[in-house]
Amino acid sequence: MLHLYHQTNIECSRLITQRYSTSFSMGIRAFDKEYRDPIYAIYGFVRFADEIVDTFHDHDKKMLLDEFREDTYKAIERGISLNPVLHSFQRVVNEYQIDHELIDAFLESMEMDLFKSVYESKVLYDKYIYGSAEVVGLMCLQVFCKNNRSLYEDLKAGARSLGAAFQKVNFLRDMTSDMEERGRVYFPGIDFATFDELSKMEIVKDIQKDFDDALVAIRQLPSGARRGVYLAYIYYLKLFKKIEQAPIQMMLTQRIRVPDRQKALLLGRTVFQNMFGLL
Repeated sequence: MLHLYHQTNIECSRLITQRYSTSFSMGIRAFDKEYRDPIYAIYGFVRFADEIVDTFHDHDKKMLLDEFREDTYKAIERGISLNPVLHSFQRVVNEYQIDHELIDAFLESMEMDLFKSVYESKVLYDKYIYGSAEVVGLMCLQVFCKNNRSLYEDLKAGARSLGAAFQKVNFLRDMTSDMEERGRVYFPGIDFATFDELSKMEIVKDIQKDFDDALVAIRQLPSGARRGVYLAYIYYLKLFKKIEQAPIQMMLTQRIRVPDRQKALLLGRTVFQNMFGLL
């Protein structure tokens, strides 16, 4: 009956992923079956932590995040939890030997969002991106490498670049809502009153380098993981190119997105490329 408990818990993480992100759900479905549930578990964990700091405005967010942190490590130590998200996550942490430093860095970045609204220095900006995004890529990479530490070390720089690219694209897409709804400005030195094409192009150049560095590592991933990661890569690259080509005024007044129909086409193309060894 313990198997039923495990399965019910991971289904909660799967549902969270499907409800919160159609793009990541699509990418996860492109993985070989052995990778899907562990990645759902990681996504469920990071999604709920992020939800605490971004959504629970009528509650004591610091207290809730502290409890979430404490419950996370209790679950990992005990190997069980009555919190479905944490139970699924601790199983992945323990099975794939996820570095606890990655979990610490992630939760620290979530806490930064409680107290930090303007990231005026590159040091703080880089620290936030590492904890909020790069470490998530590294957690997933540890799953893909299945405790092969040598492969993990070879690909970790690329995994960090991919996580950074995704996060920076999100920042660029959501810069207006981040400022108006949450009072946050992530890009150092950005003044919305004077934000222009030159400022945008400096950010775009930095993001493009992250994408380029990530692609080198993606091509070296185990085949069962490569297709799904590449799908997420080309989805975000497509979104990035739409933002790059959009006029400043459009960026500041509407949320640019990739329509579901285009996402489906990207999925079909990725499957085709994988079948014929073109990835």
